[in-house]
Amino acid sequence: MAINLKTPQDIEKMREAGRLAAEVLHVVAPYVKPGVTTEELDRICHDHIVQVQGATPANVGYRGYPRATCISANNVICHGIPGDKVLKDGDIINIDVTVIKDGWHGDTSRMYYVGTPSVMARRLVEVTRQALFEGIRVVRPGATLGDVGHAIQQYAESERFSVVREYCGHGIGKVYHDEPQVLHYGRPGEGLVLEEGMTFTIEPMINEGARHTRVLPDGWTVVTKDRKLSAQWEHTVAVTRDGVDILTRVPGDDNDAWL
Repeated sequence: MAINLKTPQDIEKMREAGRLAAEVLHVVAPYVKPGVTTEELDRICHDHIVQVQGATPANVGYRGYPRATCISANNVICHGIPGDKVLKDGDIINIDVTVIKDGWHGDTSRMYYVGTPSVMARRLVEVTRQALFEGIRVVRPGATLGDVGHAIQQYAESERFSVVREYCGHGIGKVYHDEPQVLHYGRPGEGLVLEEGMTFTIEPMINEGARHTRVLPDGWTVVTKDRKLSAQWEHTVAVTRDGVDILTRVPGDDNDAWL
């Protein structure tokens, strides 16, 4: 497996793309409320990327995908296509955005509450966010991808949720989806050994019920087979000399207060 290691200069370019992607998620946040359609939210994201940032939304046209973002609500695990769905009070949604700036990709996603979520929905979202950080915490040279997956799986399952296995994180840089595949489950000490200069996404998808998935007839939208809720959070990270650097951060954003 050939892994593209990044130079410090490459990583700074990725950091700028990552900052822009995170900024999009920050800008759209006030518009996430009951009565809005997912298509409207996508348009806000698209226009900010193109008109304000002068960047490119990576998803548009990617393998035929029609929109700038993936917006996945409630029992949709990932790859929800924005459309005429009207959000209602109590929904939870994930917005996933990837920005290309100067040829480099920044990929991130986060969860939003639409109005007031149920106790279960809020717990699922918070556990999923923490699962992401449990995975990030173990990233360092000499650790393995099995260590990362195990940390996520152990935490999520200890909270009585399940980890989706069919979809995973991925290497990223000038290539959108590159090696390695970053599974969100695994065994300590197994898999690829991490090295300084590796860049990849960690993006656990955690289900309220069983881990099993189903793809809708549109060929994109992935839902929980048991129709229970799912949540996802994502960051792009770089392996540094002595640990990990999150590249998709907005300065002052308390979503990364763990640092």
